[in-house]
Amino acid sequence: MATQPPAPRLRGGPGYSATVMLVLAVVSAGAVLGGIVLPQYVHPVFQAQPVVPAPVPSAPGTPPPAATQPPAGTRPPAVAAPPAAPAPSPSGTLTPDERVVINVVKMVRPAVVNINTESQVQTMFGVFPAQGAGSGVIVRPNGYIVTNNHVVQGATTIKVTLADGKELTGKVVGTDAFADLAVIKVDAPAPLPAAALGTSGALQVGQLAIAIGNPFGLGSTVTTGVVSALNRNVQLPNLIVENLIQTSAAINPGNSGGALVDSAGRVIGINTAIIQNAQGIGFAIPSDVARVEMEQLIAHGRVIRPWVGVDYGGEVDSQVSQAYNLGTDHGVVVRGVESSSPAAKAGIQAGDIVTGVNGARVDNWNDFVREIVTKKIGETVTLTIMRNHATRQIPVTLTERPADSH
Repeated sequence: MATQPPAPRLRGGPGYSATVMLVLAVVSAGAVLGGIVLPQYVHPVFQAQPVVPAPVPSAPGTPPPAATQPPAGTRPPAVAAPPAAPAPSPSGTLTPDERVVINVVKMVRPAVVNINTESQVQTMFGVFPAQGAGSGVIVRPNGYIVTNNHVVQGATTIKVTLADGKELTGKVVGTDAFADLAVIKVDAPAPLPAAALGTSGALQVGQLAIAIGNPFGLGSTVTTGVVSALNRNVQLPNLIVENLIQTSAAINPGNSGGALVDSAGRVIGINTAIIQNAQGIGFAIPSDVARVEMEQLIAHGRVIRPWVGVDYGGEVDSQVSQAYNLGTDHGVVVRGVESSSPAAKAGIQAGDIVTGVNGARVDNWNDFVREIVTKKIGETVTLTIMRNHATRQIPVTLTERPADSH
C-alpha cells in the first residue's frame, strides 16, 4: 500500500502571524498617509483620478483570460491626459477681506493722530502733573482734529503726533461733555491728510468695523470687528452718553478719540468707551452726531442745544406699567425738574411721564432726546404727559441749554 503524503499544515504559526501583522500595519499606514497626509499636499486634480479596480483572481486551475485585442486595422481609443494642475498660490496671498482692511488702513491711518496731554491734579499732598494719552481724527486739512472731551479735559498742554512722527502743539477749540466730544487744532506748514466722515444713520448690525487709534500709548494700532448694536447708552462718571455704536473691534485705553471706519474707508464713529473686564464690547459716537457737534464747536466753541430741563428717571413698558399701575405702557419718567427751566415754567412736575412730543410717540429716552434736539431755540413743542392716570397736553418753549445744566 502506497504511503500517503502528510496533510498540509495550516499557516497558523508564529512566523505567519508576524507576517500578517506586518502586512496589516503597512496597509494601515498607507491608508492613513493616503487619507490624511497626502490630500494636504496633493492638488485636487490628482486626487480626482479614477482608481482602476484590481483584477479578480481566477478559480484554481483556470488560466487567466486572454487580453482583449482591438480589431485588426483599428487604433485603440486615445486616453485623455489629466488636466494640468494650476500653479500653487504663492505664500502670503491675501484674501479679499484682508485686502479691504489693508486698503482702508492705508487710506485712513494718516489722518489718525496720537494725543498726549499733561494736566495738574490736586491731591491731599498737593498739586502734581499727570500724563494722559488718547487719539484723534483729522477732519479738516487746515488742522482741525476731533477727539473725546475726556481726552483733553483739564489739559494744560496738548501734543499731537502725526502718523509720520511729526509732533505739533494742539489747542482746544471747543468741548462738549454731554456727547464726550472735543475739537482741537494744530498749525501745520502744509495741508494735513483728513478723513472723510460717513453717514452713521445707514449702519447695519453685522457690518465690518475697523478701529484705528493709540491704545496704551503704543502708537497707531488697528483692530477689526463688526457693528454689534446701535443706539446704546453708556454710563460714564456723572454722565450718560447716548445713542452710541457698539462694536466688537477691540477698543482699549488710549483708543479714545480714534476712528471707527467702515469697509469704504469712511469714519462712521469716534471711539469713546469700553466696559471694564469685558471683551469685545466697545463704543463709538456716531459720525452723524460728531459732524453736527464738530461744526458747532468750530463755529461757536460750544454746542448750542435746545433745552427742556427735565431729569431722566427711567422708562415705562407694559411690565413696569402693570407693576406700578401707571396708566400707560410707554414713556419716560421725569425724575426731577430743574429750576427756571422751560419745563418748570410750563408746569411739568417730578413723577410725570412723557409719552409724546408733538404727537410723536416716546418709548424711551433716546426718542425724547431725538425729538428735542431736532428743534430750534425758541420753538414751542407740545409734550404729552401722563399724570395721575390723566393725559395732559403741555406746551413748552425751548431755550438754549445752560453750560451748567444736567
